Amino acid sequence: MGTIGTKIVGTDVKELIELFNKALADEWLAYYQYWVGAKVLKGPMRKAVEAELIEHANEELKHAEMLAERITILGGTPLLSPKDWMEKTNCGYDAPTDPSVKKILEQNIKGEQCAIMTYKKILDKLKGSDDQISFNMIRKIMEDEVEHEEDLQALEEDMNMMK
Repeated sequence: MGTIGTKIVGTDVKELIELFNKALADEWLAYYQYWVGAKVLKGPMRKAVEAELIEHANEELKHAEMLAERITILGGTPLLSPKDWMEKTNCGYDAPTDPSVKKILEQNIKGEQCAIMTYKKILDKLKGSDDQISFNMIRKIMEDEVEHEEDLQALEEDMNMMK
């Protein structure tokens, strides 16, 4: 990143890169959790939930791309190894060992709620800085995460009404 580009960030760039790398770890783990969950899913409403999980996986991958690009622009290096994802993650990874639709929905709702809180903390850090580029990117990602939580909770609600 250029000298002026770094100065206008208005916050500790190294700290921001660290926060973005932790979020990047979350996005990669969320991508895989959604993707593999869609592959092993069993139970009522499987097809509808599978389609939603695949859509969310693709959006998590897009978030990872956005974060990696911003980290690079800020002069940092995106996490280089999947091993680093588990060490840096805010939200962890919840393997879909129980492939039931109900359990996978619960796991992914929990993951989205953690992501929302993670991005809220980053937004709070960016408030008052001059780095509107990062602020707008994080706000957009958080909007997607809120929408994901709503989508998954709606599917869970529909499934519960089937009883």
